[in-house]
Amino acid sequence: MEGAKAAAGPAAGGRLESALLHIMQQHHHQSLRQRQQTERAKKDALRSAARVAGHLVEAVDGGVQELFVNEKRIELEARALLGTIARYRKQSDQWLAATNAVNSVLKEIGDFENWMKIMDFDCKSINAAIRNIHRS
Repeated sequence: MEGAKAAAGPAAGGRLESALLHIMQQHHHQSLRQRQQTERAKKDALRSAARVAGHLVEAVDGGVQELFVNEKRIELEARALLGTIARYRKQSDQWLAATNAVNSVLKEIGDFENWMKIMDFDCKSINAAIRNIHRS
């Protein structure tokens, strides 16, 4: 029996060694697969993060670009409004000067009319005085 155990011993030892070798190979292959999956997941995560960052940058850049365009448009409109305001101011000053001139002329006409009434009254008074002198 000892001989049978001794004969079985080396064969069992070989099987144990091959089983351990097989377990090590499986572990090694499993580790490689897991490492590859981890690397793939890492690369996918990096690509996704880069894509998200790109989308965020595009969204922000698009908003900034739109704001810049709007700012330029507002600046141009403000300049145009300043020009229009200057023209209206000049025109208003011209109208004010014309209105003042018309008022002055109307005042002079009123003064002339008043002077004419006074002259008419004086002429009538002189005429009445001359008639009175002529009748007497």
